[in-house]
Amino acid sequence: MSAHLTIFLIAVSLSMDTFSLSLCYGTLNLSKQKTILLSIIVGIFHFFMPLIGMNLGNMIIDKLIIDGKYIIMIILTFIGIDMILSALKNEEKNLLVSFFGILLFAFSVSLDSFSTGIGLRLITNEILESVFIFSIISALFTYAGIKLGRFLSVKYGKIANIIGGVILILLGISFILH
Repeated sequence: MSAHLTIFLIAVSLSMDTFSLSLCYGTLNLSKQKTILLSIIVGIFHFFMPLIGMNLGNMIIDKLIIDGKYIIMIILTFIGIDMILSALKNEEKNLLVSFFGILLFAFSVSLDSFSTGIGLRLITNEILESVFIFSIISALFTYAGIKLGRFLSVKYGKIANIIGGVILILLGISFILH
């Protein structure tokens, strides 16, 4: 298999969790500007996290007191609970659509890119090309997930928000089970 095809397949696999979590975000009926902003920020994180992973990964992993999968679980569970509570109270999801909430989301879905960066040099010497591909694919998957989630939300209403929150919690829990 060629290195380019390998990088593309890695980019798609790194973006699958981004897509599924973006479906949940789509139930929030984000504005077009927030959808584009979230997609761009996720893409930016998927550009830089592998580079950071490649350069600092081994040092950080050796010194981490807490496993990264627990951090992901905590973030996703927190976002999921907030989604459910907001849906039940019929209130605006300010945290989720705030800039801080968007950064938390982008960080949580790009942690796997960080770990991929640790071994990236073993796959290819075209590092910048690779992280650019990771970035573009993840941004596109984020955008597509949000759009599909919005469609589901319009069709199914508040129940879609609750289901989205439950899915986030379950995905968060699944990270510690692997």
